[in-house]
Amino acid sequence: MAKQIMMALAGNPNCGKTTLFNNLTGMRQHVGNWPGKTVERKDGKFTYMGKKINVIDLPGTYSLTAYSIEELIARDYIVEENPDVVINIVDATNLERNLYLTIQLIELGANIIVAINMNRFAEKKELKIDDKKLSNLLGVPVIKIEAVDRIGKTELIESVLKAAKSRSKGTKKITYGSEIEEHLAELEKILPESINTNKGFSTKWIALKLIEKDKEVIKKILGLKNGKEVLMKAERIQEHLSQIFGEDVDAAIADARYGFIAGLIKESMTRPKIDKITMSDYIDRIVTNRFLGIPVFLFALWLLFQLTFSISAPFMDWIGFFFGWLAEVVSNLIATEWLSSLLADGIIGGVGSVLVFVPVIFMLFLSIALLEDCGYLARAAFIMDRLMHKIGLHGKSFIPMLLGFGCNVPAIMATRTLESRKDRILTMLINPFMSCGARLPVYALFAAAFFSEHQGWVIFSLYLLGIMVAIIMGLIFKKTLFKGLSSPFVMELPPYRLPTLKGALIHMWERGSVFLKKAGTLIFLVVIVIWFLSSLPFGVEYASQNSVIGRIGTFIAPIFKPLGFGTWQASVALGFGFAAKEVIVGSFGTLYGVSEEGLGKALAQTFTPLSAYAFMVFVLLYVPCMAVIAVIKRETNSWKWPIFTVIYTTVIAWSMAFIVYQGGLLLGFT
Repeated sequence: MAKQIMMALAGNPNCGKTTLFNNLTGMRQHVGNWPGKTVERKDGKFTYMGKKINVIDLPGTYSLTAYSIEELIARDYIVEENPDVVINIVDATNLERNLYLTIQLIELGANIIVAINMNRFAEKKELKIDDKKLSNLLGVPVIKIEAVDRIGKTELIESVLKAAKSRSKGTKKITYGSEIEEHLAELEKILPESINTNKGFSTKWIALKLIEKDKEVIKKILGLKNGKEVLMKAERIQEHLSQIFGEDVDAAIADARYGFIAGLIKESMTRPKIDKITMSDYIDRIVTNRFLGIPVFLFALWLLFQLTFSISAPFMDWIGFFFGWLAEVVSNLIATEWLSSLLADGIIGGVGSVLVFVPVIFMLFLSIALLEDCGYLARAAFIMDRLMHKIGLHGKSFIPMLLGFGCNVPAIMATRTLESRKDRILTMLINPFMSCGARLPVYALFAAAFFSEHQGWVIFSLYLLGIMVAIIMGLIFKKTLFKGLSSPFVMELPPYRLPTLKGALIHMWERGSVFLKKAGTLIFLVVIVIWFLSSLPFGVEYASQNSVIGRIGTFIAPIFKPLGFGTWQASVALGFGFAAKEVIVGSFGTLYGVSEEGLGKALAQTFTPLSAYAFMVFVLLYVPCMAVIAVIKRETNSWKWPIFTVIYTTVIAWSMAFIVYQGGLLLGFT
């Protein structure tokens, strides 16, 4: 057996696949994208009994029919890379649906081990699964595990070592009835000899895919010798079978699979005579209630922000004190004026003012990870689906919108789950209004400086405003640019489960580390550029209105005067904020040359509470960062939509900030 074993994890969404991946690999992970794709890829590794095991977490998918990019990636990886073992994680509480993917993996010829997860939840529902019997019926190893802890892990890993050594395949093959089986045999006989079956994948699977009109397999066959003859034969078989069954051939094949699964369930699972109402059912009666669902969701968001800022505040104070002390020490130690200014005012003042907000960023991501892992975020999407569908939007659009709370880039990528191109573009256009984690340092800075006693409420109102603007603009676009009905949204609600601290911390680090990398690269470079522009021409007072950057800001400032923040510093900060929203805080820190504590006092000289809130509204809604614009260009394959996004989001931001500031003045606020 090879020293390194390649192991892939496959399974439906919400089956515990990523939890198992995190528990097996811990922090020994790498997150990137699949080659040439915008879908996230996770690689990890661990060692057991001297054997190195590399783990690939395949995208969650319900089948291998290659209708979506996730299905195509999972299937192509198994076919092309031929991993030593594929662990198929299945949800014990939803065995019938999960086994559909299992059957397809066996048909594919993968060397699989079935890991039955969430057995505790199944037991609460009085579902009893005979894993040994199921193993005999499938012809592959079946092991019960709990992805959240160590139950079944040793047995699973030892089975992986054994399976990698023997490279056995599933011995039981599903049959599709004499009619389909005869035609499959006909196709197998005429398949080109040059077809790649040396990796152990059966010609029967290829024939089956041709009958199912699989576009990717058809494309590969077309490029081979006598490929056209094979495709013509497959087309005749499809027409013949459609006449016999009176329906699409793939529907008849799916029926055969589900029939086989029904037999498996009957033989290997016992159900309660009367379904008991579980605790999940009781909770769902409240959190998914048509009247209570949205208030509960809003309360959960409010509580999330209150806890985030309450817990983060002491840590932010310590970091702010440290950078203030460091800047003072550097200023006193270095005699060279320009170098002292570069280090203290530019780098420490700029980057330090951003790093102060690391605790609040990490705390927010930890809170979101806990909500996601316990199963509530799926309910939030379900709740909002009802509201969004009533106003003509696609319910599935809210899933990318939820992801936008973390970062708009993966949120834009997630629109690929929408079937209609119109729905995808519409969701991309409104997603930037969902307040990403990069904007949070700006909110935290201004909320602490002007609304110290109500920080949670103020930031909650901004997130709520972003959701409302997104929905309103979606409705306007639906009535104008993207007319037509959206398809209904069917979503599986996972059972509630107690999230693990380890899994939540890994998710927090994955998302929060992106913020740290920005602070160490992009923000670092931007604050140095700002410092240089603030120091030129030579001899000018640092960061004065007569400096290069002061003149640029002064030229732009009149645009923002009706919004209450027509200072050149605010104009410069917003301009650099197009690179990344965190840069806004770093820009202020560099321009004022002060620590985070001093920055709040400096802002109080040029902002009022009303203009500060208008500024936060503008930051919430104006043009998304360069990375988001780039991904919109890539996903739409056109410059039209990213340019439109830049223009219309900025117009909306200016208009809303104008309404907030001028409306506040009319109401007597100062």
